[in-house]
Amino acid sequence: MDNNLHLKGTNGWALICFALIGFILGYGTNEVINFTSAAPTLAANNPTPTPTPTPPAAKKPNAIPVANAATADDDAFLGEEDAPVTIIEFTDYQCPFCSRHFTNTFPEIKKEYIDTGKVKYVLRDYPLGFHQFAQKASEATECAEDQDKFWEMHAKVFENNKSLTAESFSKFAADLGLDTSKFDECLNSDKYAEEVKKDMADGSASGITGTPGFFVNDKKVTGAQPFASFKAIIEEELK
Repeated sequence: MDNNLHLKGTNGWALICFALIGFILGYGTNEVINFTSAAPTLAANNPTPTPTPTPPAAKKPNAIPVANAATADDDAFLGEEDAPVTIIEFTDYQCPFCSRHFTNTFPEIKKEYIDTGKVKYVLRDYPLGFHQFAQKASEATECAEDQDKFWEMHAKVFENNKSLTAESFSKFAADLGLDTSKFDECLNSDKYAEEVKKDMADGSASGITGTPGFFVNDKKVTGAQPFASFKAIIEEELK
């Protein structure tokens, strides 16, 4: 009988111990679950700061010194003849990038540097063979120069370069108040065809391969660069 009492007492203590162990394990598991489920909320309330991106470095102007830079020749120019910086542009009147330069960049160059006597701006021709009216457009500006309207014709052609026809140039001449008989005779006789071809040959010999192409003094600049690029090059040349 004493043995039975002893066994019953032992079993009672065992049950109590098992119950305590179960309670402890259950409580701990519940805390882990609660902590885990709370973690996303804590993360959401304290997000990791996003680093500020570093702005890309500004592109350097595409200007390459060349030994055989093109000269102004006898072509039309704007600005002071003895300005400290000379820009020579080789253009194609049906080139969309030349048109972009004429519309977006040239006016700023003119305002800041040509009109202030710092830049002499020369226009030379580089009509590409796959543009149907580019050669005649260049000749038309030369014929207009005979009547002191080169830059007016230059602007007129660019402003209408998406709709050029063989008859366009005579109409432009009339719009500009030129003597159309003299203008038409000049254009139809190919008076300046060789002059335009000479410009193109001089450009090619100096490394021009497409349009627009430029020389800023002896620095070759390729493509329709933004005004900021021209400004950086001009300012460097003015030092």
